[in-house]
Amino acid sequence: MPIGEQIRLLREGNNLPLRKVAAAMDMDQSILSKIERGERKATKDQIIRIAELFDVDENALVISYLSDKIVYDLLGDDLAYEVLKVAEEKIRFQARSNGE
Repeated sequence: MPIGEQIRLLREGNNLPLRKVAAAMDMDQSILSKIERGERKATKDQIIRIAELFDVDENALVISYLSDKIVYDLLGDDLAYEVLKVAEEKIRFQARSNGE
């Protein structure tokens, strides 16, 4: 499920109107609405603030946000699966190189 839809479900599940969540996040209501509809991308900081606001697992929400970014970049590309495999190898290599 896209991150925007997850945000909308969190908001609606807590019976909060868009304006109250936007005010709590110090953002314009129209921006939050566009994020929920997938017309605008949230920032990582906004995702973290949403996790805090709704007291949900921050890591899970950030993972969903980051995976959306990857999907949108690779969607429709014939090489997407191969790109993901190579990226995973690079991440593992960098982590080993940094002693993680």
